[in-house]
Amino acid sequence: MPTIAGPSSSPRKHIVAARSENIGGIRSAEVNTPRKRKLRSDSAAEIAATVVSTPMKWKSPRRCAVSSPRTLKEEVKEDSNEKLESPVISAVKNQFDCLDVKSKWNPRDDDQMKAVKEALHVSKAPSTVVCRENEQKRVLEFVKGCMEEKKAGSLYICGCPGTGKSLSMEKVRQQAEDWAKQEGLPCPETVSVNCTSLTKTTDIFSKILGEIETGKKANGSSSPLQQLQILFSQKQKSSSSKMMLIIADEMDYLITRDRGVLHELFMLTTLPFSRCILIGVANAIDLADRFLPKLKSLNCKPLVVTFRAYSMEQILRILQERLLALPFVAFQSKALELCARKVSAASGDMRKALCVCRSALEILEIEVRGSTDQEPQIPIPENQMVKMDHMVAALAKTFKSPVVDTIQSLPQHQQIIVCSAAKAFRGSKKDRTIAELNKLYIEICKSSTITPAGITEFINMCTVLNDQGILKLSHARDDKLKRVSLRVDEADITFALKEIRFFRNCLL
Repeated sequence: MPTIAGPSSSPRKHIVAARSENIGGIRSAEVNTPRKRKLRSDSAAEIAATVVSTPMKWKSPRRCAVSSPRTLKEEVKEDSNEKLESPVISAVKNQFDCLDVKSKWNPRDDDQMKAVKEALHVSKAPSTVVCRENEQKRVLEFVKGCMEEKKAGSLYICGCPGTGKSLSMEKVRQQAEDWAKQEGLPCPETVSVNCTSLTKTTDIFSKILGEIETGKKANGSSSPLQQLQILFSQKQKSSSSKMMLIIADEMDYLITRDRGVLHELFMLTTLPFSRCILIGVANAIDLADRFLPKLKSLNCKPLVVTFRAYSMEQILRILQERLLALPFVAFQSKALELCARKVSAASGDMRKALCVCRSALEILEIEVRGSTDQEPQIPIPENQMVKMDHMVAALAKTFKSPVVDTIQSLPQHQQIIVCSAAKAFRGSKKDRTIAELNKLYIEICKSSTITPAGITEFINMCTVLNDQGILKLSHARDDKLKRVSLRVDEADITFALKEIRFFRNCLL
């Protein structure tokens, strides 16, 4: 007669035992484990005790290893063990967490702290530029096409600050040189110019000419621009003449009142025997349309490649890539995700994310040193790393500045004036007259059916903003002719007003 199994023995457990021991069936497992018959009155109390003491249900190793697909709502869910549930983030996080077995992070070790700071420094160029593969491919294909056909061309790269434009162009330059060697083509002569370092805007032509005529005596009777125009208007004597790759970073600094320098630079690529491959890099998205309308009529409008602001997943991946090179884990995964979320929501500026992480690291360093000075004999906790509280303090320090608080507390019309100023001073123009700013202010008000203030009240509001340190007013006899400039960063204005849809649309 078969025995009756007690409450503590579930059929599921017998099945597991039978499978693991290969003893041929569920029935034999039950027979080999005889149980004493228990009274029904005792079973209720025993079941309650069993529920409390029973461990979690058994899962097969395969089900544990492969996670089930998750919905968009579950992607941002976090469990109590501080694990990230997003499938986009989890792949990088798993690699990041396995570094913990190599070496333990010691924040009191000066060498380890220095290594982490260097890995997160803005000037530290990574070995690979991630999250910009598509943009780099487009630029490289353009350069390859020009080199193969020995044909000049121009390309304009635009995007917000901190989106990897300059870093990507350096990688493209290296890739173009490597490709030319593989194909047996002459390597292009490269001229990389940061336009902010030029004393005069016309000095860019001197740099280009100096690269072409290295060692030759310059012709003093004509300007560098004229010499370049003559050079590229004549057929080259040698058929193996090298192409010239010109990378002009911060190109918006070349914008003059008559746009002459910028226009002539692009026109070098239209000359009959030009060998110039011009790549201009700037923040303004519509620079070519606004300042170079003649290029379109001459059918030489440059190709435009846009670098969009980094998303949360991209910022997190870049941070992880930088930290993966270290043999220890210095940051908690959730802290890095918080940093990526906040920075992507504010501006998508990767440089800002690196600064926030370094600031959080410094907060931890101060905390550790303070505890060391007070009680040097206390052992270091194993999990002492940059956590959520350190990152929250660093984000507050970076974004929640007094300027942001001031802008958020301003009346609506003064916020519109600040928004108008931020929009007006993009690019190279850093000041305008009060009359010009008032015109833009009226346009913004009318676009949202808001009654604008009169010119007298507008001037008074600008004076108040000048006293608060947001605007700067110059002296002039006529109030309308006073020059207005911004004293605060545009990023602070964007961060302060981004929660209001009206201002967010104005600042696009």
